Amino acid sequence: MGEVDQAFIQSIEHRANLDTIEIEGIPLIDLSLSHTTDINLLVSEIGNACQNWGFFQVINHGVPLELLEKIKVAAKAFFDQPVEEKRKVKRDEVNAMGYHESEHTKNVRDWKEVFDFLINDPSFLPASPETEDNEIRTLSNQWPETPPQFREVCQTYAREVEKLGYKLLELISLSLGLPSNRLNGYFEDHTTMMRLNHYPPCPFPELALGVGRHKDAGALTIVAQDDIGGLQVRRKSDEVWVPVKPTPNALVINVGDTIQVWSNEAYESVEHRVVVNSERERFSIPVFFFLSHYVMVKPLEELVNEGSPPKYKPYNFGKFFVARNRSDYKKLEVQNIQISDFKII
Repeated sequence: MGEVDQAFIQSIEHRANLDTIEIEGIPLIDLSLSHTTDINLLVSEIGNACQNWGFFQVINHGVPLELLEKIKVAAKAFFDQPVEEKRKVKRDEVNAMGYHESEHTKNVRDWKEVFDFLINDPSFLPASPETEDNEIRTLSNQWPETPPQFREVCQTYAREVEKLGYKLLELISLSLGLPSNRLNGYFEDHTTMMRLNHYPPCPFPELALGVGRHKDAGALTIVAQDDIGGLQVRRKSDEVWVPVKPTPNALVINVGDTIQVWSNEAYESVEHRVVVNSERERFSIPVFFFLSHYVMVKPLEELVNEGSPPKYKPYNFGKFFVARNRSDYKKLEVQNIQISDFKII
């Protein structure tokens, strides 16, 4: 990616402090019930993590560890290819899935390259964020011819993480005092996307970020990361940026905007970012759990009452997602909205 140009430079207040300090990290939760006969303990741990952090790591998550290793190898093999090869599956207005090397967060370019694909192929989203536009866009994957077995490994891993996603949704439902399957119906035609991230060494890591500060629009994000580190979470209690220390064989989980609204702010989607370094490349593999495009998102009726009225107006997930990501394929001028725009004052 060469020298840092102005497009990558963060404003002073958003640049990373690269001094490493040891502070308490996000919770680590063992999802196996072998160490306890009481699922209520696990549900309580999940609830506390969602309430206090919005982030946690899980071990004994059920995703085969050999598959976790294979997907990391596949990611490196893909990004190690010449850029001309990667650009054969470059995403554009027609194909929103594939390779991309110029993503922006908060209007500043991220120091990374990515490959995106859908778990459900095809998937469907609104063609634009405009409420009166009823056109639906069909999204399809595009796969590279090389490296060998790349597509197979990606799809196999994605399906295993999808199973984990439903398991976590059930635990989160229980932690809110709801039936375990309460949220499942919102994902019947889900638009879940998996991404391979590559963060090359950056000659000016004090000026740029791998991903700028942001919150996730969906319900859950499940991230596999290598041992380099770089993910940081803004701690709710004091807004300090806390590094997420890589834990062997663990996956990083965070709740997104959708769960913040469903829970009527019992749980919060928190800001996070990725810092880069000048010496070593880094890989991460997030799976973003997105709802069916036609779902109206609002505080769950079981969680609102006279003493705790709804804090958000209903909004259409597909329209919100398209506007939020500016992925309106009609190239409309759309403001980058946030869930705060639907907040009831």
